[in-house]
Amino acid sequence: MTSVDSEWSQEGVASWYGPGFDGKRTASGEVYDMEDMTAAHQRLPFGTRVRVDNLDNGRRTEVRINDRGPFVDDRIIDLSRAAAREIEMLGQGTARVRITVLQMSEMLQCSLVQVGAFSILDNAGEVERRYRDRGLPVIARRGPDGLTRVYLGPYDDLEKAERARDRYDGILRACE
Repeated sequence: MTSVDSEWSQEGVASWYGPGFDGKRTASGEVYDMEDMTAAHQRLPFGTRVRVDNLDNGRRTEVRINDRGPFVDDRIIDLSRAAAREIEMLGQGTARVRITVLQMSEMLQCSLVQVGAFSILDNAGEVERRYRDRGLPVIARRGPDGLTRVYLGPYDDLEKAERARDRYDGILRACE
């Protein structure tokens, strides 16, 4: 992991998620465990470690980003149940927080932008062909979960990867 400027922070509302998602795959591909110290963020690379400060009570915790969300306009992070418990927000369900990046993922050195995940190989091939026909660098990889993921990249420049992510509504991932 690479250290980054601890000046980057974001303030807003945190929520937490648990029972309906426990045991299911996250956007990063790992299985969600609501008792792990993890969180979902819409843009930070998977593997990034952040500090979450509850602005209402002064409690803080550290989590690793492993999922995408929240998908509610006024929220900036979805915490696991364990992380929400640490900052004492389980009962109310939300809290005003500040998140600060502590360590950025390896993605700073090599990134892929996932633009699709398919259970039908022909569908993955069609999407891969469409991006290739546009002259974009594209690869497809079959994962252990049986899904074939289509990626743009690899990118060795995080800004280029972020522009591709934004333009093609993708998900940033570290190169394997």
